[in-house]
Amino acid sequence: MQGMPAVREASFGDMAVCADIFNDWVDETPWMPRVHSRTDVTGYYEDIVFKQQQVWVVDVEGSNFGFLSATDDFVTALYLHRDARGRGFGKMLLDHVKLNGSAKLSLWAFEANTKAPAFYRREGFVEVRRTTGENEEGLPDILFCWAKPEVAV
Repeated sequence: MQGMPAVREASFGDMAVCADIFNDWVDETPWMPRVHSRTDVTGYYEDIVFKQQQVWVVDVEGSNFGFLSATDDFVTALYLHRDARGRGFGKMLLDHVKLNGSAKLSLWAFEANTKAPAFYRREGFVEVRRTTGENEEGLPDILFCWAKPEVAV
């Protein structure tokens, strides 16, 4: 990664890379159960994520190193390629959505993904509630919310 990273709106050509980034994260994460096959995840990204959600990617010299997907004021996914983690790309994606999107954002983070809640708190998100695993993975998670300074949470 030599060039300058930039956030851009995803094109349908980014779909397979985004699905691979998510699939690879699931495969690399010991506590994360695989509840959908890699093929089913790719189909979901093709049929749902890239048709019904807004998707942005971190692009470095034409290569996609991470993505954020959202519907209005809800972040549905934020995942980075293993080589892009810890380099500020997640912050770039969130900052882009904060600047160009809704005045409020919400998202879920798995409790076991200890770096994610710490990251979201650093980025101004506030914990709203926790569950004991009312999701398809059956894992405890945390709902976070953020609001532009002039808007109450």
